[in-house]
Formats: sequence, C-alpha cells, structure tokens
Amino acid sequence: MDRLTAARVFVSVVEQGSLTQAAEQLDMSTAMVSRYLAAMEAWLGARLLHRTTRRLSLTEAGQSALPSCRQLLDLAQDVEHHAGAAQREPAGRLRIACSPSFAEAQLAPALVEFQQAHPRVSFALLAADRSVDLATERVDLAVRITNALEPTLITRPLALCRSVLCASPAYLHAHGRPATLGDLQAHRCLSHAFVNAAQYRLRREGELVELPFADSFSTNETAVLRRAVLAGGGIAMLPTYFVGGDLASGRLVRVLPELEPETLGIHAIFLSRQHQPLALRLLVDFLAARFGGPTPPWDTA
Repeated sequence: MDRLTAARVFVSVVEQGSLTQAAEQLDMSTAMVSRYLAAMEAWLGARLLHRTTRRLSLTEAGQSALPSCRQLLDLAQDVEHHAGAAQREPAGRLRIACSPSFAEAQLAPALVEFQQAHPRVSFALLAADRSVDLATERVDLAVRITNALEPTLITRPLALCRSVLCASPAYLHAHGRPATLGDLQAHRCLSHAFVNAAQYRLRREGELVELPFADSFSTNETAVLRRAVLAGGGIAMLPTYFVGGDLASGRLVRVLPELEPETLGIHAIFLSRQHQPLALRLLVDFLAARFGGPTPPWDTA
C-alpha cells in the first residue's frame, strides 16, 4: 500500500481519536483505514496503537513514529504545492459551520458556485447561531462574525460586516422618523438577543456611543428579527449582507444614517494550517476573493 497514505491515515486516527472518525475525515471506509493502519505497522515492524472498545492510545513505538509521520506529510504537502497541486481536482466532503442568516444570504450560494467549478467536493453545512467546537463537532471550517476571537484560533479574514438601523415605511409613517439619537429611545426598538440586547453600539463622528433602549421585541435569530421589522414592529439594527435587497427595493428604510453601527469582522476559522485538504484550501481562497476587499459585494449593489 501507499506508505504516504498509510502515514496520513495513522496521523488522522491519532488526531481524531477513532478509526471511524478518521475514515469520515479521509473519505474512506473504516475497513480501508484499518488496512492502511495495519500496513503502517507492518512497514515499521511495530504496533503503533493500543486499541480497546473504548479508546485508542499510542504505544511507545507510536509515540516515536508520530512526529516523523507528521514531518513526512508536511514535506509531501510542500512538494505538492510547489509542483502545482492547485491544478489538481479537489475532492472530498467538508463540514462547515456558520450563522443561519449568513449561511442563507451569502454562504449557501457561494458554496454552490464553488461546487459548480469543483463538482467532486461536497458540503455538510451546519447553520447554527452559536460558536461551534471545531474538534468536537468535526467541523473543517467555521465562518464567524465577531470582533472577539480567541487568540488560540487559526483564522483568516474574509470580509467586513456592516449593519444599519432600519424600519419599514409603514412603521415610520405611523410613528414618525427619528431625527436624533434621543428620538431613537422613544421608538419601539427590536434587538438580537446575542448581538445588541437592549443596547445599540453606534459611532457618531468617530466616537463610539452605547445607547440603551426599552427592548420591545427580542429574538435569537436574524431572519425572525428582519421579519418583525418588515411587519412594522419597529426599528432594528440588521446586517447589510442580509437586508441589502430590502433597502434597495424600499421594503426597509435606513434611519439615522449619520450613526454607524459597529463594524464586525467575518472570519474563516479552522483547526490547523497543516494537513489541510486541497478542497479546504481552495475554498478559503475562493471565499476570501468573493467576499473580501474594503467593500463586500453586498454593500456595492
């Protein structure tokens, strides 16, 4: 059997903690993973793993072999890169996590476009309004919108997330349009429970202002918040990636445009820069090119 693949299987089994999870990551059957692992042990002439029904652990030989196998994979990745690995056809299944609103408005169509160019790549998209644990949930890539990233994460910036204060024409006709920051507090204000619960963070002439308000409607889902605003429920802060079409069509109207809500970063997050599948490397490059630049595409329409 291919010794490089056998080394890759061995490293994956150690990192994933089981043959089944390594098989899923490598897009192999569990039986094939077991055969590669046996071939690796035959090649080295030593048992690499203690295997029980509950857990795997490295033998002394396995502990000695693991760093060398990782170095071998790093070297192979460098050789592939310099030999034009990007010209090969990527394949495999990627698990991706993202907030439901960004997944619906921006990421899902981007993934479809990527698949049209690379049909051997498949996706499992987890739309969740929470920070996933990439290792525990076996996520290859998370797209996260925040200005508070943990320093231990490996990230790549993709775009900027800008928001606007907006309301429906029907609401403004019935209640009037706020002209000042003080006027805003007299209106019905709607909020996202995890983003701006009962408080807006706004920039006025470069100064950050925190404005508390009476929270008349709160939800943990951006799509529900948008629907409430469209129904005339009040004023809310919503991301332009999600309501750009509503603003362009007039279904929603921006209020107090001189107040700029805090801009957030949109980041690609992954576990390691090493041993990345070709499909993942190309996808991150694709998303950075599609969404990147000083002005994201949804803010240029």
